[in-house]
Amino acid sequence: MNKIPVAILGATGLVGQRFITLLHNHLWFEIAELAASDNSVGKKYGDAAKWQLPFEIPESLAEMTVLPCDPERVQAPLVFSALPTDIAGELEVAFAKRGAIVSSNASPHRMDADVPLVIPEVNPEHLALAEIQKQKYASDGFIICNGNCTTIHLALGLAPLHKRFGLKKVIVTSMQALSGAGYPGVPSLDIIDNVVPYIGGEEEKVEIETVKFLGEYKNGVVAFAPIRVSAHCNRVATRDGHLETVSVEFADKPSAGDIIAAFDEFRGLPQELNLPLAPNRPTVYRREKDRPQVKLDRDVEKGMATIIGRLRECNVLDYKFVLLGHNTLRGAAGATVLNAELLYAQGLLNNVGQSVRQIVG
Repeated sequence: MNKIPVAILGATGLVGQRFITLLHNHLWFEIAELAASDNSVGKKYGDAAKWQLPFEIPESLAEMTVLPCDPERVQAPLVFSALPTDIAGELEVAFAKRGAIVSSNASPHRMDADVPLVIPEVNPEHLALAEIQKQKYASDGFIICNGNCTTIHLALGLAPLHKRFGLKKVIVTSMQALSGAGYPGVPSLDIIDNVVPYIGGEEEKVEIETVKFLGEYKNGVVAFAPIRVSAHCNRVATRDGHLETVSVEFADKPSAGDIIAAFDEFRGLPQELNLPLAPNRPTVYRREKDRPQVKLDRDVEKGMATIIGRLRECNVLDYKFVLLGHNTLRGAAGATVLNAELLYAQGLLNNVGQSVRQIVG
């Protein structure tokens, strides 16, 4: 089987490193090019990357020369973007115009009207927006985005409830891990013995991305879900795993048993298609009174599930519960790769520039 050659933009950062671990020896994709900032260009990847993960860099990739993030130099037909926000916007468009399909973890295009913001179990039909981009760019290229790391797990937790019962209001408070700030992240003297009650732009992303994820696609437009979302976002001194406390109000209040059944039974297209990175259970409900916990539960389903627990009635809204998700796996690189797997399984990567397969030798 010929694998599709892929490039990683922002390959030396923490999310880029996660891409390395998820795409090395992937069933369908082969890492052909690594690109990063000017400080890394021309160096061997093993020398350029300050490796942060508890795995060895694959030897073949450690020896690969880092390229500039230039669509004229990076020729892979499928590009995974872990670019910083301040440069991702223009560069991702340039790659799409060149004909590349860009699966992005960056935020600049998430709320563009013609860009699919996708969680494959939640809203795969939003992929139809890609056809609008193809026409706009006059190429086969387009951009698809995953969401903010906190929003992805919130939306996964809310999706089975909104689908079955209809949601009206959501209040969420996040306790977000240090790795969500990238490397080197938050200075130790700012976070030791402390909780930082502000993460720039985070609350706005949670509030608006959630209703796009849960919105309805029709006739080339996504109508945002009619749910009012209020978010409080905090940085805490854990390494990986975002914990969120959530209160919800329904159009028609279900029983607690019905809510737990919705979590237990929730499945989506990735599970039907048996995508390589898809969790068997995208939402896992824990019955213990003190779960989920970050250290114990963030790696469930290889970090690709949302873990939920402590469902009880709320004195202000209808119900409240706790959810947890791994922020650099399902909340970042894993979500980006799963989106690309969905494109592959649905035949949307069939015409991604067969002529460039020579770049993998």
